[in-house]
Amino acid sequence: MAQFVDWDLAAATAGALSKSGPRVSYAEATDVVGDLRRLTDEAAGHVADYTGLRAQVAHPPVRVVDRRDWAATNIAGLREVITPLVSRLSGDKQPGALTEAIGSRLTGVQAGTVLAYLSGRVLGQYEVFSADPGQLLLVAPNIVEVERKLGADPRDFRLWVCLHEVTHRTQFTAVPWMRAYFLSEVQAFVDASSSGSEHLVERLRRGVATLSDAVRDPESRTSVLDIVQTPAQRAVLDRLTALMTLLEGHAEFVMDGVGPQVIPSVERIRASFNRRREAGNPLEKAIRRLLGVDVKMRQYAEGRKFVHGVVERVGMEGFNSIFNSPLTLPRLSELGDPDAWVARVHGPAGTIPAAG
Repeated sequence: MAQFVDWDLAAATAGALSKSGPRVSYAEATDVVGDLRRLTDEAAGHVADYTGLRAQVAHPPVRVVDRRDWAATNIAGLREVITPLVSRLSGDKQPGALTEAIGSRLTGVQAGTVLAYLSGRVLGQYEVFSADPGQLLLVAPNIVEVERKLGADPRDFRLWVCLHEVTHRTQFTAVPWMRAYFLSEVQAFVDASSSGSEHLVERLRRGVATLSDAVRDPESRTSVLDIVQTPAQRAVLDRLTALMTLLEGHAEFVMDGVGPQVIPSVERIRASFNRRREAGNPLEKAIRRLLGVDVKMRQYAEGRKFVHGVVERVGMEGFNSIFNSPLTLPRLSELGDPDAWVARVHGPAGTIPAAG
């Protein structure tokens, strides 16, 4: 089977380069883990009450992880998705000995470098690649580090983070088709290459290399989106962008809706965290741009504005019809025009279509 990435080397590289995080005693670490698990359960109740969405499939309990565990979990998930895709596209043709020996190991080091960097930035994640329906990860060292830097109340900040991540879990468990749809779009993006499998694999390698180079060279001006070359791939990317903007905006909307009711210091946390998002040294800013973090920051604002606009027009129940099927998801052009989505999905009479 063709080997695109030496995944074992990627995991070893990420583990070696990941920083350990802030200093905490064993007792403090134990308290943080227990607190995050409890607050996740509390957040789940708040999210369900506010959104009206209920899990339709069983999900595993939250995993509170350190930076190395987060990187290892994501490597395992990427391995599950990318390996069969590359194998199918290459027709299971074995690469040459030199490509196998050097190419996959080089890409493994590069992938591990990128994930090591990200492991120090991510607070939480609903990871969907490695398991069905997915798993909720909270990165304890990063949460503690950020709450200390912001001078935030630990209980308030942790619940604030949990509200966001539990909303993502709700999106994938209250909408059972969501994970399969997302994975199918990822596969469609790969399939949309018209340049042949060998060229595709090389573009994927260049994409990973671009990210890895940015970690070392803040002056780099290339973008990972340079690997997107075909009109078909851009069409898929538009759909994925619309989906991710919706999911991120929905999570932000729920945080802002629930937060003032249950988090006394939420306004201070939001203001401080927004300043943190916008700040950063030149290296961090370059990496954020290349990794799409800047795009994600815009997704937070644009998606939240769209969700607010729809809820304002048709209420929460009317908004939830957005999850009826892939056909009721917003198009990219509708994200800036809630009226267009309402007219297309609800019709002039404002009726809510039945779930399919």
